[in-house]
Amino acid sequence: MTKQSEAFSPKNLFSYFALGEAITWGLLIAGLLARELLQAPGMVITVAGATHGFMFLSYATTAALVGINNRWSLAQTAIGVILAIVPFATIPFEKWLLKRKMLDGLWRRQASKNPKDKTRSDRLFRWFINRPRTLILVIIAFVVTLFSVLLYLGPPDQWGN
Repeated sequence: MTKQSEAFSPKNLFSYFALGEAITWGLLIAGLLARELLQAPGMVITVAGATHGFMFLSYATTAALVGINNRWSLAQTAIGVILAIVPFATIPFEKWLLKRKMLDGLWRRQASKNPKDKTRSDRLFRWFINRPRTLILVIIAFVVTLFSVLLYLGPPDQWGN
């Protein structure tokens, strides 16, 4: 395994985003406390909230990508994404995955003997994995578009009002 493939392995990529998601939760909570206890300006929450929101979407996308690559069940993948809603829960989830070796392995660039490798979705997945620049651009476009829509909608507690 090369240093580059190690740096961007499913395990490391998931770990980077799980940690980043937890850190931005901490920033958001600190911002909320600063606003309430120190009368910090509302911009603190705006910046912390936007940073956390972007990282949340990035983590969720990464969890889905790694879940597909490592053949997690749909429930395991959904739990991985949903746990980002709970402050700091991505870290214990990552530890749980590591303990079960569910983050081990490289990206699935080639078909194996697994019957799932013959499906259209797996062929499409491998097509993207074998074109990392394209994959990264598509993921960035997806996250930025979703983030922009959510910014347009405003804070979650105001949706539907």
